[in-house]
Amino acid sequence: MGANKNIEEDLGFVPKFDANGLITAISQDAETGQVLMVAYMNKEALNLTLQTGNAVFFSRSRKKLWKKGEESGHVQKVQQILVDCDQDCLILRVSVDQGQCHVGYQSCFYRAVKTAAKNNLEFVAEKVYDPKKAYGK
Repeated sequence: MGANKNIEEDLGFVPKFDANGLITAISQDAETGQVLMVAYMNKEALNLTLQTGNAVFFSRSRKKLWKKGEESGHVQKVQQILVDCDQDCLILRVSVDQGQCHVGYQSCFYRAVKTAAKNNLEFVAEKVYDPKKAYGK
């Protein structure tokens, strides 16, 4: 527990990246508290985020850095970065305009599992922008 105690209770920022060099990063609206999305960062993405104040992630599918809003214009201005107790997950508290999900919703979490039928989903949000217009620029 000695080594973990340093990570858990000291003030040194020592993010714990996984075997793929990634750390989970959850974006949360700093004003409303709404969870907007879950993504991943590598060291370069985290450093760019810290340097620029804009959220930068690592796309696992495209295998490259992804500057949030580079295509849609829907950037995330980082207000604060929270780190969990063992420093293997981050919460980015961000200021946003509209539509953080690439399919047009404010949040990527726009559906809920129906409790009576565990394999069915229901919409719990409305689209806030037209993704065809945002990504067709």
